[in-house]
Amino acid sequence: MRRKGVTLQLLWQEYREQHPDGYQYSAFCEHYRAYAKTLPVTLRQRHAPGERLFVDYSGQTVPIIDPRTGEIRQAEIFLAVLGASNYTYVEATWTQGLADWIASHVRCFEFLGGVPELLVPDNLKSGVLHPSFYEPEIHPSYQDLARHYDTAILPARVRKPRDKAKVEAGVLLAQRWILARLRHRKFFSLGELNAAIRPLVMALNAHPFQKLPGSRRSVFLSVDQPALKPLPAIRHEFAEWKVVTAGIDYHVEIAGHYYSVPYRFARQKLDARYTTTTVEIFHRGERVASHPRAFTKGQHSTQDVHLAPPHQKVAGWNAQRFLDWAQRIGPHTLAAIDHLLRSRRHPQQAYRAALGILRLEKTYGADRLEAACDRAIQLQSISWRSLNSILKNHRDRPPRKPTQSRLPAEHANLRGAHYYH
Repeated sequence: MRRKGVTLQLLWQEYREQHPDGYQYSAFCEHYRAYAKTLPVTLRQRHAPGERLFVDYSGQTVPIIDPRTGEIRQAEIFLAVLGASNYTYVEATWTQGLADWIASHVRCFEFLGGVPELLVPDNLKSGVLHPSFYEPEIHPSYQDLARHYDTAILPARVRKPRDKAKVEAGVLLAQRWILARLRHRKFFSLGELNAAIRPLVMALNAHPFQKLPGSRRSVFLSVDQPALKPLPAIRHEFAEWKVVTAGIDYHVEIAGHYYSVPYRFARQKLDARYTTTTVEIFHRGERVASHPRAFTKGQHSTQDVHLAPPHQKVAGWNAQRFLDWAQRIGPHTLAAIDHLLRSRRHPQQAYRAALGILRLEKTYGADRLEAACDRAIQLQSISWRSLNSILKNHRDRPPRKPTQSRLPAEHANLRGAHYYH
């Protein structure tokens, strides 16, 4: 009975094949129950109302056909089961990735109309970075979801199957009640598949229990739902997290765009939380900066309040230090760096590029950097990328004069132009 898909009905059918005159199904079940009493006792888990929501993926996928190309893509099946009532939520998503994992939780909470005390995932990588018996490491984005909904995450213990027995039973029911009924249907979009899943989920929850009064839905309404925490006023927005280091210009980079932080955090490691609309920067859990999200690569979002006082060095850097360094290399380098610093709304926004340009001296030498800066000024293209390209492709050097042919104008074996007429 512990093997996947094995039921008493199946065992009885196999028994009758070997013993056609054997017990009827009801008598067979009575004998099995008597046998089961001789096995080691396992304590039945009971869950407080509204306490635990078990979450996982089915493991069984559903094919979806792209109507334009005919390509088949497999949809994942997310499943959640409340501990006290066994009330079940099922939906299809494209992946088991972090964004889909978080979004499925949000839609599940809205389906339930509330939030449980605990979430119990099965150590899926999208939710749990490092499983551990003592202190599992939760993904920051999953933890962010839990904070927003005032719930906690308690991953199932590794190699403790009873911790996830509830959701595994739900997975089995979902496969029999929902996926098995859809096996002959063809779907051409994720929305179409979820539209077919919804009424089957409602039917599953409304189906009467075999040995208990009521159904999943009736027990949910009377037991679990009243104990759930209310949904917050604002729907959770998926956020990604990233460890960033503020540069000498006290900006951090996220997806190619640069955001300022207070100058005192230059060269320090910080935590960035970003959504499609907002970027927040944290230092040891305290928010130190917030910006509207921007998607222009190579550009800066700078707040005046973050800037250092004029001429103050930050992490050992200010505009004058760059100018002094450039002057030691030569006048063309000085002119290029001066132009670069003046071209930005805030000189600090040019610090990274200026540092990159001046460091080219180590690779190519002062003379070649001087010549490259002269060329970049003539081209009106002063940037690290431009100067690096000039030096890499040897365009800082004057072009060679074309060499004249050493062949004589007349030769006995050379045919004149008249030969081809």
